[in-house]
Amino acid sequence: MKTDDPQYVSILSMNDQGPAPEAAIVRDIIKHGSIVAPILIGASAVFWGVNGAWSSAYGVALVLGNFAFAAWMVSYTARISYALMMGATLFGYIFRLAVIAAAVFFVRNQSWVELVPLCMTIVITHVGLLFWEMRYISLSLAFPGLKPKHVASPTVQDSTSN
Repeated sequence: MKTDDPQYVSILSMNDQGPAPEAAIVRDIIKHGSIVAPILIGASAVFWGVNGAWSSAYGVALVLGNFAFAAWMVSYTARISYALMMGATLFGYIFRLAVIAAAVFFVRNQSWVELVPLCMTIVITHVGLLFWEMRYISLSLAFPGLKPKHVASPTVQDSTSN
């Protein structure tokens, strides 16, 4: 294959110039996170007091920041190349886990930190928001990202009405 042929496109140079569904998804996750945050913070305050509430708030901020950074990273690298996007997704996941671990490690001895509500909030919020978001994700190439709010569905005719 000739590399100077204008129709030749390297797999490594393929990219995406379309709209980024990641941004819409992360906005929806953050919206849902803002609904759940007062519940988690309140429950932590009941069981662990003010320090539990601060720890839970810190955990929610870490999780929402993690989702926002992941979406930004995917949408930014997809515009450069799919290969870079795949590498950023894989190694970005490891990097983001390390950042969360470091964020917990550096505050673990602070007077306002309660480790149990902090860690529970991080785990429950990550998993809970991802499962909640599954209801709103479209698995269609016609509507990548979130499901459209109002799409006319085809009607099925009853075979007995003839």
